[in-house]
Amino acid sequence: MEKMEPEKICPTEFAAFKCLVLDIAQQRSLDELLKMIVNRMAQRDEVALVRIWLKRPGDVCGNCRMREDCPDQTACLHLVASAGNSVVNPDEQWNGLNGHFRRFPIGSYKVGRIGGTGESVIIPEMTEDKTWIARQDWAKQEGIHGFHGQPIMYQGEILGVLAVFTRAPITEDAPTWLRMIADHVAVAITNAKAFDEIERLQEQLKLENTFLREEVLDAQAFGDIVGQSPALHAVLRQIELVAPTDANVLILGESGTGKELVAREIHKRSNRKNKPLIKVNCASIPRELYESEFFGHVKGAFTGALRDRAGRFEAADGGTLFLDEVGEIPLDLQSKLLRVLQENQYERVGDERTRQVDVRIVAATNRDLKKEVEAGRFRQDLYYRLNVFPLEVAPLRERKEDIPLLAANFLELTGKKMNCSNPPRLTQAHVIDLQKYDWPGNIRELQNVIERAVITSRCTNLQFGLPKMSETDRPSILKRKKSLNPGQAEIMTEDEMREVERENIRRALEKVSWKVYGDDGAAALLRVKPTTLVSRMQKMGLEKPG
Repeated sequence: MEKMEPEKICPTEFAAFKCLVLDIAQQRSLDELLKMIVNRMAQRDEVALVRIWLKRPGDVCGNCRMREDCPDQTACLHLVASAGNSVVNPDEQWNGLNGHFRRFPIGSYKVGRIGGTGESVIIPEMTEDKTWIARQDWAKQEGIHGFHGQPIMYQGEILGVLAVFTRAPITEDAPTWLRMIADHVAVAITNAKAFDEIERLQEQLKLENTFLREEVLDAQAFGDIVGQSPALHAVLRQIELVAPTDANVLILGESGTGKELVAREIHKRSNRKNKPLIKVNCASIPRELYESEFFGHVKGAFTGALRDRAGRFEAADGGTLFLDEVGEIPLDLQSKLLRVLQENQYERVGDERTRQVDVRIVAATNRDLKKEVEAGRFRQDLYYRLNVFPLEVAPLRERKEDIPLLAANFLELTGKKMNCSNPPRLTQAHVIDLQKYDWPGNIRELQNVIERAVITSRCTNLQFGLPKMSETDRPSILKRKKSLNPGQAEIMTEDEMREVERENIRRALEKVSWKVYGDDGAAALLRVKPTTLVSRMQKMGLEKPG
């Protein structure tokens, strides 16, 4: 007996179904999968419109047209794929995802009932029942005769709804085909979600490794938070209070006080400790790359964007984002940061897709942001978003009780790093010398002094070589001392302290002819970062004469 060709013994629907199922099985991207399904099904002559809604958290409840009919605003059906053609206007494509029916409350209307009960709805011929369709004028103009809706279910869980509007009556065997398609779609969606999650986790791991490698290169080896001063204990108590919450934290303090260590301690004691902590140094990002650095970009978004790249928010999803030197963010870009803090949503540069993110913000600054707000250099609404729980880290000159422990810790770390067979000892005389100094560079300067002393002494007798504070270096302090009565305590006001700092910076700049950067610049002389010095100069209104 001659073997018959499959096309001769199989109905057209079966051949089309087989091809669709095979293509569904090969598609891993969820977005591409959904588009392919509706586009392929809409190619059939009798099909007017094919749509897929998936069950997702409520997102536009505030302005949703169906809000009053929504029994539970925590979740609803989101329109994620649509395809079809108009016969009234052949150039019109029905592939948009907006419009009146982009969301359906679960349990309401026919699509919502399918998504709520898991039961199919079949209207074979609209002439028998015209109440099933909301827009009867549209159905009449477009020649819509039937509707067929099937739940998309996987292992008893309702994932969404597959709906077909036809220009011909629904045939008896059509529900069987659509039910089988819906079952395959459910499996494919579950697999695609799994693949997407695997790729997301791989990308996040890659991002974490990249950003952590950057941090390892830049990090200061402070070790754990070290000290026993009352000021430090106050900070630790505040960390214990705020760490278990998801509140945003604003860490205030001078450069080099260990604000990053405080941020790490907050993350370590939080419920997000098993998720990433990603750092962004806002002062080191070129202005034109802020958006890309924060939110990522797609290939071709700008010159040099050779591939898709995730941003720091995406890398920190589920964890903590540490915004160091947050006061350096340009004013015109602060609104975009505010939006993601308010709505937990963002778009990559050059991409229309809105992404959700769950990130806790810990920010740090050495600026007085309240004054920056008053001066119009920082958005007030962003300031309030960041300043939920302010935490101030005292400068080292106000916690000199911690210097012996910090110095001993740095000495031990440096000795190991330098492979000292007999690490040098820290004597009482050393401690006295260290405590006499005012440490304008704070803990970072102390660490640098210890490392330099170990290197120059070749792991033997330490010589710190701390600069002496002469009277000519501190003219405003001199005036203050001379004005004090005998026996009066030498206490200065906050304004006088700022005057001391401003005068010291001005004299340093004059000494090097107003050069900021380089080994022979004012920043090196003052032992602070050039970016920190520039920030302070702007804040104090210090400009080179002429």
